[in-house]
Amino acid sequence: MAYKIEHDRPSCIACAACSIVAPEFWQMSPCDGKSDLANSEHVVVNSEIVKEELQIEAKDFVKNKNAADMCPVNVIHIVRRDGEKII
Repeated sequence: MAYKIEHDRPSCIACAACSIVAPEFWQMSPCDGKSDLANSEHVVVNSEIVKEELQIEAKDFVKNKNAADMCPVNVIHIVRRDGEKII
C-alpha cells in the first residue's frame, strides 16, 4: 500500500463533505451522523472510536485527497508509507 488515511473521528462535525466527494470510502454513520471510513481499522478508547486508519493504493489517493481538502475541520490526514504526512 502506498498511503494511509488517518481519520480523527471525534473531531468530525458531520458536514458530509467527504462522503459527497468520495462515497466509496466515506459514509455518514446512522448512529451519530459523523463520517466513517469504510473498511478501516479502529482505534478504540473507552468504547469510543478515536481514530480510523486505512491503507490505500496510489490510485485512490486523489479521491481521498479531495475528501481531505473539502473537510472544513481538517480531520482527514493522508500519510505516505515512509511516514511523511501529505495532508
